[in-house]
Amino acid sequence: MTTILIIGGYGAVGRHTAAALTGLLPDATVLTAGRHPERAAPITGTAALRLDAADPDAMDDLPPDVDTVVMCAARNNARIAQACLERGIHYLDVSASHAVLDAIEPLDPTARRTGATAVLSVGLLPGVSNLLARHLTDQHHGADLRISALLGSGDRHGPAALDWTLDGLGRLHDSWAVDFPAPYGRRTVHHFPFSDQYTLPATTSAATAATGLCLDSRLVTGLLHAAGQPAVARLLRHPGVRRRLLAALNRAHFGGDGFAVTVHTGDVAIAFSGRDQSRATGLAAALAVTCLQSLQPGVFHLDQVVAPIGFLERLAAHGSFTLHPLQATG
Repeated sequence: MTTILIIGGYGAVGRHTAAALTGLLPDATVLTAGRHPERAAPITGTAALRLDAADPDAMDDLPPDVDTVVMCAARNNARIAQACLERGIHYLDVSASHAVLDAIEPLDPTARRTGATAVLSVGLLPGVSNLLARHLTDQHHGADLRISALLGSGDRHGPAALDWTLDGLGRLHDSWAVDFPAPYGRRTVHHFPFSDQYTLPATTSAATAATGLCLDSRLVTGLLHAAGQPAVARLLRHPGVRRRLLAALNRAHFGGDGFAVTVHTGDVAIAFSGRDQSRATGLAAALAVTCLQSLQPGVFHLDQVVAPIGFLERLAAHGSFTLHPLQATG
């Protein structure tokens, strides 16, 4: 029997990961951990424990039978990953930050030595985006990829995700038009620092990759683009402004909860769409956990260790999402 610990298990993504795992692995023990579990609504089929990822000694008190950790928080990820892999504990991370994943990749020798597996780029962006890109480059070697994401501005996000998004706004420096699946149609996306564009040229045959972001609300997308201007970006870095804006974003919801990810090169594209991006990320993480036993030790990105279409079809079936097959766009 496996025991899975979800750090950040009460957050927007962690709750979906925990709920999915109780159904996918009914014989497993699923533990949800956070700084204040007593404040969170319980999750059926799981047990709770207190764990502060900011505490350097947090991993010393893990239950001895934990064999898998899913990181759904943005706090000392590389240190947590190292502590897991040194103990031979499998590790999965849903972070979209290239800096976070770049700090974990060098732990590959440790994982191989202890027989543990770490899987990165697990979720929607990166994750689903990586798998779409992998399938496209398997058919078109040396492709220049454009990864375009439309996210629901009415969806709920955790504070860490909002904070990371604000950091990325100051780096919006390019844009392009893309046709998303119905009902969204043609939109303009703005280059955004999701990690997939940095890892894909190394994990696939892609020559280059760039990821762009827009929201289902055209108005809010326009405001995001304006936030990328130097003067506004400097303002967003002010602690007081940042604190008030985060509080406002956490309360305000303009738009729906739909999402769509399209990857294209030249005149061919493949896409994945649905509703509730946090649920999609959580379910993708849970499905990745079920693949661990068949993987070799080491540190990998999701697109390196699973069959892209098979995984996406499984995700679509479990989550009522839609995989839009590879097709010509011209």
